Amino acid sequence: MLLAFSVAPTTADTPDGSVSAAVAEAVRIVRASGLPNETTSMFTTIEGEWDEVFDVVKRATAAVTAVSPRVSLVIKADIRPGHTGQLTEKVQRVEDHLRQGN
Repeated sequence: MLLAFSVAPTTADTPDGSVSAAVAEAVRIVRASGLPNETTSMFTTIEGEWDEVFDVVKRATAAVTAVSPRVSLVIKADIRPGHTGQLTEKVQRVEDHLRQGN
């Protein structure tokens, strides 16, 4: 499965309202998991089996909850049993079409 998620505190004590320090703690947990992952400006995508992926999301959410009494969590999943390597292969298929003009 591929799972894209965004977790962030809904409140911030920083003068500019930035939540990046809390988000960094969540991303640190994702990267330490050893599962394939990618972080963009809006989401972190992680690839693995259902239980291991949701365990990482739960721990990342707990890290953000530790600094904020209220947390926002958004999840989107692509569940496709029997397929691995989709974190990069899905993008590669689109790039192939773009190069071919399809």
